[in-house]
Amino acid sequence: MSGSPKYSSVRIGVLYAQREAAERRRRAEERRAKERKRAAQRAQLAALRAELARRDAELATRREAERDARLARTRAEQNRADERGLDEVRVLIEEAQRSGARSDVSSLEGQLAELRGRVARGEQLGDAVERLRGRVVSLRPAAADGPAGDPAAVLADLERGFTATGPDGAALDADGHRRCAELLDQLRAAAGPDRRVRFDALLGTVEHALARHAATVAEARAAAERHTRAEQERKALQQEQEQEREAAERQRAEAAAAALELALTEATERLDVVRPAARGVVDTAAELGDPGLADEIGDALRAATEALAARSATEALTAVSDLEHRLPDAERRLDELELAYQRSRDLVAALRDAMTGEGFAFEGGEDEGGSFRLHFTRPTGATYETTVGVEHDGTPVLVYRVEGEPDVTLHAPRDEAVCDTTEALLERVHEALGGDDGFVPGELTWDGKPPGRRAKPLPRETGWRWTAP
Repeated sequence: MSGSPKYSSVRIGVLYAQREAAERRRRAEERRAKERKRAAQRAQLAALRAELARRDAELATRREAERDARLARTRAEQNRADERGLDEVRVLIEEAQRSGARSDVSSLEGQLAELRGRVARGEQLGDAVERLRGRVVSLRPAAADGPAGDPAAVLADLERGFTATGPDGAALDADGHRRCAELLDQLRAAAGPDRRVRFDALLGTVEHALARHAATVAEARAAAERHTRAEQERKALQQEQEQEREAAERQRAEAAAAALELALTEATERLDVVRPAARGVVDTAAELGDPGLADEIGDALRAATEALAARSATEALTAVSDLEHRLPDAERRLDELELAYQRSRDLVAALRDAMTGEGFAFEGGEDEGGSFRLHFTRPTGATYETTVGVEHDGTPVLVYRVEGEPDVTLHAPRDEAVCDTTEALLERVHEALGGDDGFVPGELTWDGKPPGRRAKPLPRETGWRWTAP
């Protein structure tokens, strides 16, 4: 054959396989214990978050109830104040009636009743009570200041009553105001001593017109006030609705912000639970020569970290959940990597002992992330570079590169047996790898090896005398 590499797959011995199976079971139980611990930590964090959320909700409910209670007390106090004010107005109206006020107070009584109804419904009256109080106070008694029956005194009293309708009387009741002004002019003309009969005849008409005008003005004012109050209530309702809308928007914004912070906190806490294990998988997988596993968990960890940095709660929770889902299988695969790595180390140790036992000098080696490269020399100067690797299915494999042996040629003649001595030597090395308690190498092969030929190991008592070619 040529000096091409020589290969031998290695079977695990029965006893070694049993020990490895026991170790695999132990590691599986450790993984389950780790996952139970992480699940318990997640459950504990979830319970803590739920408790905090419950307390926050209770606090918000309590604050809202206290605010509503304060508002209710304020409204109740204002309603009681309005009721006291209306009672005082009622007394003033009764006094005006007893004093003989000429103005018709029926409309004022109607306004009083309306305000009492509003108070009973829990409405706030504002300055409506004081406005009504002012109208009642403005009533003037019908009794004349002069002698009874004195036309001048009666006329003056009627004019005061006409004036009491206010400067807006002409606008609120134009026809009545004009009629009262004309009648007062006629009554003023009939106030002379020689026209007493005419004066007395007009007096009732004037009083009736003035009373009617006063009632019309009062009703118009009441209607205007009702319209004003309705407009104020409409604006107040609109303002209240706008405030409620703004408050609802603020509450939604605050709730969204709180939900975001809660979700980010949850994602952060859950990531903190799995981050150490994930980093351990990444680092160890890279060291043991499985970049695919390292990249898979590293990418999942990076996705969660970047989503948290961007404050993307939904993406962060999704990424953390993905990492939590991947981690148990990744740890299982990592355990298999570590078992394979330990298997390779044990094979390296056994091979080194076996080869030094056959007279090889160990010149050192390198750990190449899942495979090992060892260097040996013979006394003749021949060198053996041995690689302990792993096939895709996890089977250990030995690869030898030999230089300087007499029976190793660059090119082998067709069907010519070559490497017999080197193959026999390596077969004897393989016998020393532990057997059922260690490793059982298969047939040593290489490119161009004649089919069906396998060198027998040299007897143990065989002496080796090597001479340089």
